[in-house]
Amino acid sequence: MSQFNFVSDLQNALIMDGETRGPAPRWKKKLEASLNGSVNTTRSVLSVSYNTSFSGVQAPTKTPGKSSDAKTKKSTTTPTKTPGGGDRFIPNRAATNFELAHFLVNKDTGDKSDEDQEQQPTSSNENNVQASAHKGERQKLIAEVAQVGETSKSGRILCYQNKAPAAPESHTNPLKVVYSLRTPISTKSGSRYIPTTSERILDAPDFINDYYLNLMDWSGDNIVAVALGNCVYLWNAASGNIEQLTEYEEGDYACALSWIQEGQILAIGNSSGAVELWDCSKVKRLRVMDGHSARVGSLAWNSFLVSSGSRDGTIIHHDVRSREHKVGSLNGHAQEVCGLKWSTDFKYLASGGNDNLVNVWSLAASGVGTATDPLHKFNEHQAAVRALAWCPWQPNTLASGGGTADRCIKFWNVCNGSLIKSVDSKSQVCALLFSRHYKELISAHGFANNQLTIWKYPSMVKQADLTGHTSRVLQMAMSPDGSTVISAGADETLRLWNCFAPDPMAAKKVSTVNSNVKKSVFRQSIR
Repeated sequence: MSQFNFVSDLQNALIMDGETRGPAPRWKKKLEASLNGSVNTTRSVLSVSYNTSFSGVQAPTKTPGKSSDAKTKKSTTTPTKTPGGGDRFIPNRAATNFELAHFLVNKDTGDKSDEDQEQQPTSSNENNVQASAHKGERQKLIAEVAQVGETSKSGRILCYQNKAPAAPESHTNPLKVVYSLRTPISTKSGSRYIPTTSERILDAPDFINDYYLNLMDWSGDNIVAVALGNCVYLWNAASGNIEQLTEYEEGDYACALSWIQEGQILAIGNSSGAVELWDCSKVKRLRVMDGHSARVGSLAWNSFLVSSGSRDGTIIHHDVRSREHKVGSLNGHAQEVCGLKWSTDFKYLASGGNDNLVNVWSLAASGVGTATDPLHKFNEHQAAVRALAWCPWQPNTLASGGGTADRCIKFWNVCNGSLIKSVDSKSQVCALLFSRHYKELISAHGFANNQLTIWKYPSMVKQADLTGHTSRVLQMAMSPDGSTVISAGADETLRLWNCFAPDPMAAKKVSTVNSNVKKSVFRQSIR
């Protein structure tokens, strides 16, 4: 301070007129401001423009001026959402407790300023007492309104009342395309139109109301085979023509129908325990393969191999090329085998039985048939398991549905044998199908609504209920293009649902991409 006093005395000595002094130097203004008090009460007052709940706190009056008017004109509210909608979280100003944050930040500094005030000259004691009293009263009011207690010392200063929203379901990591496979379209819930009424209804008189039989299938040539009573009919979905394939004698009937992957060969399992092969283009039976001692209620094709499940609890692999067709027999069920499905990559065979079991069989080392012992045994279902479906874009994922006493749809990882998810559908599950165009699953149900339900996969959020059947829906099959589902009910009707029609814009994009891809020169050279 001695140097300041020296400079001041020097200036006073140089002034000729005592009272005509010019403006004080800037350093002197700062010195006087520091002596008058280190706390500027006009700046430390908490602004109440953030939240109207603190309307009881009055800010000190300010002298009117251009600066205050300009500030009030420039003040604008923070937008609550990002214009255009983004995928990053921007905290909402209205959900932020600025008063509590300001109080906690300035609490310690206020205490320190009180300690510093004791060391200041006695000339400014009155101003300091007024400032500290006003500050203490204001802090007490904020603490009462914000309900701040002793526990707030260890709390967070900036805390938001609303959590950050989850990423939208359609949002994907741009780097995911490097390692991901081509999967169906992932649509948001309710973002596409799903017709809830059937597009067409066909009469199906004498359709057998039996939960354990599989009496309908849709071929790759767009022909639907359905068993009605003791007859088997073929319906051409393109032309609408109906043709009777065969009629069994009194007391005998078809129990299972399954088309080969490519061609017009139909496998029929009958009530006597035999498997018949029919060439539907010529309406001619090719051969009869026996081996079961009871009716054959389930069939599944794997190229030239057809697997049959029977009421005797056994599964037989038939090689249709060989005279000795029986290439393997599996004994994994104690009761009737009512569900049988090969995986989309043909590495696993899933079987469901009336003994509430789901068995998964791995492909044999020779490539024909399966191993004699099951790879996995799933016994979590509480009723017969007839509904089986393999995920087309995740070949290791299996979906299974239980009967009336179970009512659950379960998803299994056959690589490690773990249960991925279980959903209570509230009614008997009769059939399951995965969509090839969307990440969705459709299930057929019995009492009480007798509906078809479309689920979002893997969240299993219900997308739509397709109602119309008056009795339980026993069968489902999908069209070759994957857009239409046909259902067969115990009310003796067949209903067609156009529930998986592909998005025309997405199909156009895919066709454009495929047309722009250059054909391989190596493939062009092959004749």
